[in-house]
Amino acid sequence: MSVRSCALAGALLTALAVQADSPPAPDARQASAEAEVRALEQKWVEAELRRDAAAVAELLDDQFLVVFGAGKPIDKAQFVKAVPSFTSTSQVLSDQIVRVAGDTAIIIGRDTAEGIHHDGSHYTETARYTCTYIKRQGHWRALAEQMVNEEPSRR
Repeated sequence: MSVRSCALAGALLTALAVQADSPPAPDARQASAEAEVRALEQKWVEAELRRDAAAVAELLDDQFLVVFGAGKPIDKAQFVKAVPSFTSTSQVLSDQIVRVAGDTAIIIGRDTAEGIHHDGSHYTETARYTCTYIKRQGHWRALAEQMVNEEPSRR
């Protein structure tokens, strides 16, 4: 191998090593953050369907607030306390749009829940929601959510 070939090979190996150590490109970071937030949304749904208050609590920031319609805000402790009384038997998220800016992510979507009211009647409810996530100490957590029901139906 000539000196020129060795120098070229060395330069290529150095460039590859530097590229491997450099952080992902902004588009890759953005896509990764969006995927993480979407996955958390699904974990949240699954935890609610299992009525697993501890699992839900892990996904929420300590400063979490949620508002349903024009109601009063509910904090993390109140929300987590209510999880065991949830009546949904299925929940499907759709129409999701995710925006990420640094350590903040916003997801807007539709949540369609089916279940059985405490009186035994079946329901299907669809709500539009906006959820804000914040990344603290390397982990995404839900910071705030607002849900507004579309027309509910009873069968």
